[in-house]
Amino acid sequence: MKRLLVLGVVLLAGCATVDNWMGWTTLLDGEKGLENFNRLGDANWRAEGGAIVADRAKDNSYLVTKDSYKDFQIHAEFWADTTTNSGVFIRITNPQKVGADSSYEVNIYDLRAGPEYGTGAIVNFAKVPVPNPYKAVGKWNTFDITAKGSVVSVVFNGQKTVEMTDAKFLQGPFALQFGNHGKEPGGVIKWRKVQVKAL
Repeated sequence: MKRLLVLGVVLLAGCATVDNWMGWTTLLDGEKGLENFNRLGDANWRAEGGAIVADRAKDNSYLVTKDSYKDFQIHAEFWADTTTNSGVFIRITNPQKVGADSSYEVNIYDLRAGPEYGTGAIVNFAKVPVPNPYKAVGKWNTFDITAKGSVVSVVFNGQKTVEMTDAKFLQGPFALQFGNHGKEPGGVIKWRKVQVKAL
């Protein structure tokens, strides 16, 4: 009985160990983890209010993982404002030039001019319905993104938004975006937790 009690206390106290035991690597956890990413662009990424936050940049900017991934799951928790233009770019082929032409962009952009590629879509590859029922503004949201071979799926707040089969991009780092809204900086993006698990 004492052994079970000690084991329970150790498991509760060492959440990072539990995550690792289940195969998950936590890259961002509250205000911790910026060191796990390379910065691309001039966004003012900072630890603030229990999250990693950006709300200003001259150009699209990214936090790019230092490691590359092939088959994986990503779990991300984020908060978006009305004009937020953000997303998770996966299997990036050129980590010095992140974009929808060199990776799959899982979008966070409620006000996107082409709403079929708004929040929950994979830009240029997998559309959401129009009008887009998936809205991120003003609340904490989750993305669960799975990429295995040529199949990529996105689950937003527990609902599958898209699933596609495409083999254009099969491996690479992933990135978190702070983007512009037209010619103005987009609204604030906050990332509270980002985890990845190899499959």
